[in-house]
Amino acid sequence: MLIVRTPVRISFGGGGTDLPAYYQKFGGAVLSTAINKHFYTILQKRSDGKVQVISSDLRVVETWEDISRMSVKGSELEIPLSVMKELGCAVSFNLFLASEIPPGTGLGSSASVCVNVLKTLTTYLGIPMSKYELAERAFHVARNVLGKPVGKQDEYAASFGGLNFIRFAEDESVTVEPLDLEPELVRELESNLMLFFTGAAHHSWTILKEQEQSTRAKTGVAVDSLHEIRELADLMRATLKAGNLDRFGELLHKGWQAKKRVSQKISTSRIDEMYEAARGEGALGGKITGAGGGGFLLMYCPQPSQQGVRARLTALGAREMDFEFDFQGAQVVVDDPFIDADERGGMKWTFEPLTAVNFSR
Repeated sequence: MLIVRTPVRISFGGGGTDLPAYYQKFGGAVLSTAINKHFYTILQKRSDGKVQVISSDLRVVETWEDISRMSVKGSELEIPLSVMKELGCAVSFNLFLASEIPPGTGLGSSASVCVNVLKTLTTYLGIPMSKYELAERAFHVARNVLGKPVGKQDEYAASFGGLNFIRFAEDESVTVEPLDLEPELVRELESNLMLFFTGAAHHSWTILKEQEQSTRAKTGVAVDSLHEIRELADLMRATLKAGNLDRFGELLHKGWQAKKRVSQKISTSRIDEMYEAARGEGALGGKITGAGGGGFLLMYCPQPSQQGVRARLTALGAREMDFEFDFQGAQVVVDDPFIDADERGGMKWTFEPLTAVNFSR
């Protein structure tokens, strides 16, 4: 049995500059963190030549005997099917898929699914793949195989985990720079962030497609706003490195105002009402976590004001979700051949002599 988990993410700044239409012209950058809400894949060996995929979230069960002949696009399981076809999986197994986050909530869950299934199958098949390769291959599946108008940030956040500044260069190269803040500062940042589900879940393909079309021009409101969003990502990074968290909250507010100028579909009257209510209770800034239109509302709020924000947003129908940062990224949780007698699986354990242990740490 093989179990792999992958985190979802919240993006603070730079969202939209990770779309090829933007970074191929200007270079992009995103400041984001993975959080401890995960997508899980469980793989078990079969001996009948078939593949079965079960999704607990979509309540879908499908079985195929010939992966190469499967119809992918439009299927509720198009992501795992595309990964299997991409890798040419000539093996027999069960895949069970489960998530702590519902789809379409702006936390990068689609990318988390793709990275997770890819990590599971490459581990099982013995295909070595670095975190960079894992993210790029998952992006290729989403962008080129499934034809989704996605950017690159979600795949990198899911693959690497952690609080990172991710650069997207014009030549397609990507650099992931961990912020490496002091643990006390990370804990304070976590404690000042609040995440509320607005009650609206949907896929953001329409917004992303419109944004990409607007970005193809070298000038215009959308492009100018994305330039500002890109600059704010740099400022947010510098502000966090300097330990000025309240200033970081203010920059979140500026970024949200710029983001709304990219497309009229990014916010709604309900989101605006919740956002202004939170600001009225003392939150310094915030944003919708994904492309927009619904999902989770992220607010930066000093702790003395949090109870008021919580009460106001709860009264408006929002639900708060607790979270912490995730620094593991895509990882194998269990790889045990005993359960299903699978010769492909099994962790290798290394035992260090007692004298080699450093108890002073």
